[in-house]
Amino acid sequence: MDKNIELLRKKINSTDNQILNLLNKRAETAIKIGRLKQNSSAIYVPSREAEVIGNIIKNNKGPLTKQDITYIFKEIISVCRAMEANLKIAYLGPKATFSYQAALKQFGSKADFIPLKRLSDVIEEVEKQRADYAVVPIENSNEGSVNTTLDELVDTNLKVINEINLRISHCLLSKAKLDNIKVVYSHPQAIAQCSGWLHKNLPQVEIFPVNSTAHAAQLALKNNKAAAISSEIAAKLYNLNILAKSIEDSKDNWTRFFVLGNNSSAKTGKDKTSIIFTIKDKVSALYNILAEFSKRNINLTKIESRPTKKEVWQYVFFIDFQGHINDKKIFNTLENIKKHCIFLKILGSYPKAD
Repeated sequence: MDKNIELLRKKINSTDNQILNLLNKRAETAIKIGRLKQNSSAIYVPSREAEVIGNIIKNNKGPLTKQDITYIFKEIISVCRAMEANLKIAYLGPKATFSYQAALKQFGSKADFIPLKRLSDVIEEVEKQRADYAVVPIENSNEGSVNTTLDELVDTNLKVINEINLRISHCLLSKAKLDNIKVVYSHPQAIAQCSGWLHKNLPQVEIFPVNSTAHAAQLALKNNKAAAISSEIAAKLYNLNILAKSIEDSKDNWTRFFVLGNNSSAKTGKDKTSIIFTIKDKVSALYNILAEFSKRNINLTKIESRPTKKEVWQYVFFIDFQGHINDKKIFNTLENIKKHCIFLKILGSYPKAD
């Protein structure tokens, strides 16, 4: 048996050397591409990355899973991209928030991540060109839209260039034992996602909403009678004990994030488009807009309304649908709905996340 193991280890060593040579060849090619671009085009191209990973997954014969392949090649792409230019990514911090995890999932560990306290600051960092891209939460599968983000999207000139789906699993973190906890900190969305568990297990505890799940972990670190609803990553980073895992009420719990930037995403064939609009105050105005999508067989994946905050009882509508703005059918649809709108803004077209 020992001889067989030794033979297999030699085979692994040989394979690793082949992988190393191929990775260096890929890196050399990435450097050449970077020189040819010479700041004339974007370093981060979501459509191209979707194509690269899609092709690799298509050719994968196992035993590596689709998720394994995606994780490995995201990191390879991240390292090669950094040889062209190191991207600066703004996100809702501090480090270890789910926004950070989403940014890490999309851009890989070689990017420079900039934590900020408010969503408006995250977006402004890119608007002021102090960061290349922003990662912002847009909706949770159980608690719905992140209204702060929806409000920010109305006014920003940044474009939605990609989306990220992140599986969310919450933990209860603390230095104290469960019986000694008097207060729990977390982001309002996380509190809502764990409300059933909190009611059952900590019914007498005070609940305090804070800016992020990572900030909650920082507060729990300073208070011997406090706990935080946060992530396993936060537990490791802030040296807190995990008192309970997977405390979210729904185990199928996902948050969707947008990547915002100044450039636009090219068509991939598997795209979504996001728009916002306000409608004229007349009978069937919204129906007429939705009918334009229906008669062209365009699938709407989200519709949401928010007060404009500018005029009483006036609302802005957010719609996501399948297709790209460069599709003739999509372009014609948007041209036709303009006549029913007071205001129409195309937030962006982007590759559809798995």
